[in-house]
Amino acid sequence: MHPILLAAAPAASSGRLVPAALAGIALIVVLITYFKVHPFLSLTLGALLVGGIAGLPMSDAIDAFGKGFGDTAAGVGALIALGAMFGKLLADSGGADQIVDTIVGRSRRAFLPWAMALVGALIGLPMFFEIGLVLLMPVIFLVARRSGLSLIAVGIPALAGLSAMHGLVPPHPGPLVAIDALKADLGLTLGFGVLVAIPTIALSGPVFARYAARWVDVMPPHLYIDRAEEEGKSAEDEILRHRPSFPITLATVLLPVVLMLGKAIADITLDEGDGVRTVLDNLGTPLIALLIAVVVGMFTFGLGAGMNRRSISASLTESLPPIAGVLLIVAAGGGFKQTLIATGIGELVADWVKDSGFSVLFLAWLVAVLIRLATGSATVATVTAAGILAPLTGSLDSGETSLLVLAIGAGSLFFSHVNDAGFWLVKEYFGLGVGQTVKSWSLMETVVSVCGLVFVLLLSIVV
Repeated sequence: MHPILLAAAPAASSGRLVPAALAGIALIVVLITYFKVHPFLSLTLGALLVGGIAGLPMSDAIDAFGKGFGDTAAGVGALIALGAMFGKLLADSGGADQIVDTIVGRSRRAFLPWAMALVGALIGLPMFFEIGLVLLMPVIFLVARRSGLSLIAVGIPALAGLSAMHGLVPPHPGPLVAIDALKADLGLTLGFGVLVAIPTIALSGPVFARYAARWVDVMPPHLYIDRAEEEGKSAEDEILRHRPSFPITLATVLLPVVLMLGKAIADITLDEGDGVRTVLDNLGTPLIALLIAVVVGMFTFGLGAGMNRRSISASLTESLPPIAGVLLIVAAGGGFKQTLIATGIGELVADWVKDSGFSVLFLAWLVAVLIRLATGSATVATVTAAGILAPLTGSLDSGETSLLVLAIGAGSLFFSHVNDAGFWLVKEYFGLGVGQTVKSWSLMETVVSVCGLVFVLLLSIVV
């Protein structure tokens, strides 16, 4: 088909709605960037300001925010928690190390950047970006030192794999909240997300790293801390713990992906009411798929790695506190979205897009880019853009809506700079200056974003 264009019925305009939305977004941006207010509070205050300027009674604005907050928390909260549990088990069991050591250990020097991209993608599939980065940094240092390659040549591909998965592939918070806000099919979005992520990682990782390594030539630090010490374990504890094998680790990591993709394929190829389709639909429901993955991980990553019941319980418990802030931001983003819907601003946007002739996919990407540049938060960019664009999905089919989710996800990754915590995280870990970080990390994120949009648009031709 041709690039997706919106065909929505025009809505009655109001001179108060556009200023209300702009004021709300501006307040969120100023609070986050200048006053350093937590995004949860910023989104909450922004939603109430939108309602007030748009003329909604305060009680209605509060009700709309509460509904959006609750619906979003119910829709994605459990999925984010299960994803965090799964990622923590993978890290604590040594399964992530097993993936890294197996892939990197079998790669020749010339193919190490490609191997690191693969490692970043696999580790990034179940883990949040920050956790994956912390986990991979010792490996990036070690591989760069042993191979003699630049830290950028080895590190950028791994970062590209982590970042693309974080922005494009559920069960990460950004894609999940966009899926929930736009009522997209998770399995279909997951499949499209992987299709878009593979070439995006290749171009923004190993290919881009060839040039970035020339612009920023940095060797890894000489000090390398052994992972056993880094994790606070004695050498004896590390010897006693048996890491899960590579096949078992890979199978466990891919289990929820396979279950959700199976549901998507069954919905397309099998008739409704078919027994096989019913089973696959149940198993591929995101909550069930991730729940199964965590339970299986307790055996393959937990007991299989020599962890006892107390250690497994501790690992699962420790996975939850770090995501509390993420859950609140995502839920508040849902409240902001619902407040925008209650004011009717979404219908005004839909009418403008119809008259403008813009591709909905390009518009979604652009809105997410602008909010990302202003706030520095990929999650805030995703939840806000999804809220603004939610009314545009009325005339889109399931595949087109999934591509809309991916366009927003791609836009949310655009040009990380000084207002993004990830910028400083990469800068400090890699020992770079601000200019060097911009020429490597920031440009890599831009390549991820632009390539993601290009491949989404190409995919829309055949969907």
